[in-house]
Amino acid sequence: MKAPRFARLFAQLPSLNQPQRLQVLAALHPAAGLDRIIGLIHEIRSVGRHCPHCRCDKLVRHGHANDLQRFRCRRCGRTFNDLTGTPLARLRLRAKWPDYLDALLAAKPVRSAARRVGVHRNTAFRWRHRFLDRVKHDRPAQLSGIVEADEMFLLESQKGARNLDRPPRKRGGAAPLRGVSRHLDCILVARDRSGNTIDAVTGRGALKATQLVRHLLPKLAPQALLVTDANAAYRAFAREQRIAHQAVNLQAGERVRASTAGAIHVQNVNAYHRRLREWLAHFHGVASRYLPNYLGWHWALDAGRVTSVEQLLRIAIGVIHTLR
Repeated sequence: MKAPRFARLFAQLPSLNQPQRLQVLAALHPAAGLDRIIGLIHEIRSVGRHCPHCRCDKLVRHGHANDLQRFRCRRCGRTFNDLTGTPLARLRLRAKWPDYLDALLAAKPVRSAARRVGVHRNTAFRWRHRFLDRVKHDRPAQLSGIVEADEMFLLESQKGARNLDRPPRKRGGAAPLRGVSRHLDCILVARDRSGNTIDAVTGRGALKATQLVRHLLPKLAPQALLVTDANAAYRAFAREQRIAHQAVNLQAGERVRASTAGAIHVQNVNAYHRRLREWLAHFHGVASRYLPNYLGWHWALDAGRVTSVEQLLRIAIGVIHTLR
């Protein structure tokens, strides 16, 4: 639209009545959302932009496609945009992303998020796991000081699977065996006293020392004091890796024990378990294969760690390992 015509239309805006103003705002809302997302993507990627194919930083602008600036690499000659190589590549309806990210921050279920944004529920589900694909890796590099570790168990779920490796259960059901068994997913959570947290789905059944070597050892600072319950796997792990270790005997009623290093207990990590269970409950069952994404989602929201669309988008498109 040419400037004189736009000026005439703009001058008439104050004369609109309320329904007309709401109609104009509704028409402009998608465009405003698209401009916001495009601006955020450009801002996040502009620092250290490089070719996703050969890592070269010698680039030239190469036109626009689907509202995104394209670039051409001088070394390999291939073209790309700022979402190439990220989980969000080729996702459409970018104008709706701000509203959907708000739904993620509010931890809305799939159907509720779909209604809020105006997309199909399958689209809302697909977007959820695209946006969370790298959020699950956004963890502190190391746990230090007193590190509490404990495991929790959830009934394994093959929700959404076309072929089950067991008889189906009605509305989730219950494990066919009592106690810890292969029908339960084991989730390891470790948390230091400053609130830094790591978690991992170690597999099904009881926790093993070899799983602690894989998931916990790389995150422990050399001088960390590991505090756990009396599970023999932690004792074997600490002994083999020569890690300082203290255990509290919860079954004997021991909750807190004084020490020169500080109070010995696992109440912080158990409180995290409680918050995680309560948060997962309103999704009415989470498939085991998606559990890592939900763990990362909960960690992002816990204690208000991620509170804005900008923060969530920055993590989702690849700026990972942001410290708390």
